[in-house]
Amino acid sequence: MVPWREAWHEALYGARGFYRRVEGPAGHFTTSTHGPLGAVLAAALGRLADREGVSHVVDVGCGRGELLHHLAAGRPDLRLTGVDVVPRPAGLPDAVDWLRSPGGAHLPDALADLEDVLVVAHEWLDVVPCTVVEVDDGGTPRTVLVDAAARQEELTGAIDPGDAAWCAEHWPLDDLSPGTRVEVGLSRDRAWLGLVGRVRRGVLLAVDYGHTRDARPPAGTLVGYRDGTAVPPLPDGTCDLTAHVAVDSLDQDERTTQREALRALGVTADTPPLDLARTDPAGYLTALASSSAAAALTDPNGLGAFHWVLRRV
Repeated sequence: MVPWREAWHEALYGARGFYRRVEGPAGHFTTSTHGPLGAVLAAALGRLADREGVSHVVDVGCGRGELLHHLAAGRPDLRLTGVDVVPRPAGLPDAVDWLRSPGGAHLPDALADLEDVLVVAHEWLDVVPCTVVEVDDGGTPRTVLVDAAARQEELTGAIDPGDAAWCAEHWPLDDLSPGTRVEVGLSRDRAWLGLVGRVRRGVLLAVDYGHTRDARPPAGTLVGYRDGTAVPPLPDGTCDLTAHVAVDSLDQDERTTQREALRALGVTADTPPLDLARTDPAGYLTALASSSAAAALTDPNGLGAFHWVLRRV
């Protein structure tokens, strides 16, 4: 058995990892970067780049470049770079640069000294593997080990001092009930700081589902996804493995919800006027699709509840 963090990394980013599969993440689930949703999000990110006065957008953990396709179509004036573990996808617009990443918290060496840049980490931190801790029957926190082949877990000795220090500050372990699980955010905080350190001048945006200290989940959030369905988390490379992010522990200048952020960037779910259906049927359908996508992106009970974390350099 090995700690969950190690097994998790191998399952997603190893030689036979989930994110290296031919179908890519979009073959198993949809995010805000895909399809009509992605077109609306890309337009908003273009306006964010304008607001922050930058001309280069870097998409970290970009899958097969879905968001970059939308940005290239709508904002050909922006320089675009994708970063992911796979080789450059076929069909990616020629204007988009591509950097291959080792995966997880590890970034390519070429991603450095970035200036006048908006770095987007969309659902990246939730798949940066982290230590999983469980409180045993005696009230002692232990690191959780896992054996993918046997589909078994066990608890080991005392947790790492660095993880313990992070918990003391952000997710206190004192008086937690036996069986309580904690996904230690130290590796995510370090990954985020590592990304910030690649920027000389610009702004970084992390978009993810997460929680804050006043609402930590007692059962943890580690889950698998396969073929559009949530499945038990098993680190065997056949499913995505993700856990919510402790967003308040990240180094940040601003934090808001996706709903609030997109509204501030001009995204509305207003339906187009019916007169447009008579004068320009195709335009009406396009506007209606955009309105529906905007509604989904800003749904307070869905994607609109995602956190937007901004850090300026």
